[in-house]
Amino acid sequence: MAKLRRGFKTEAEALAKEVRAELGLAKLDRLDPHHLADHLEIPVVGLSELPEDLPGVQHFLSVERESFSAVTVFRRRRRVIVHNDSHFPTRQNSNLTHELAHGLLLHEPAPALDSLTGCRNWNDTNESEAAWLGGVLLVTNDMALAVARGRLTRKQALERFGVSERMLNWRLSVTGAYKRATRERAWRSNSNRW
Repeated sequence: MAKLRRGFKTEAEALAKEVRAELGLAKLDRLDPHHLADHLEIPVVGLSELPEDLPGVQHFLSVERESFSAVTVFRRRRRVIVHNDSHFPTRQNSNLTHELAHGLLLHEPAPALDSLTGCRNWNDTNESEAAWLGGVLLVTNDMALAVARGRLTRKQALERFGVSERMLNWRLSVTGAYKRATRERAWRSNSNRW
């Protein structure tokens, strides 16, 4: 992941709070990426919904399932997200939220392949920003703290938030939730002695 510009993490947290508020979500409510896509008026199409004879569809659905997660396709300024609906639901949630984060961040469209090399175009900054914002939308700082404070077990959090263990672990790590919860407990313990 590319280093994020100064202030981006704070901006992402504020944007996630704003988006979640627009969707009427409470602090510990699951974000449904399909609901967010509807809210943003971005159509979502699963690979299995595409014609079987379309090049690559069956390949990515059955042969190399892990090779394709999701992509935003543009037609002028209109976005459509195509995603691999053969993935586990928690992975689909991450894939879709990542693509929706590109939209929320107003990332400009770019050709999928480099015209000279034929290799995939990759904007490390945009991908890192979308990964970060996608994670914040799915597991906010408040959610991570709820787990670290013991309000929810990890199993309850996985089910409640609709995320993979990998996503939950990453968000618990990058938010410093366990360290913060430990400091809070130590502070309460010390203040009770006085």
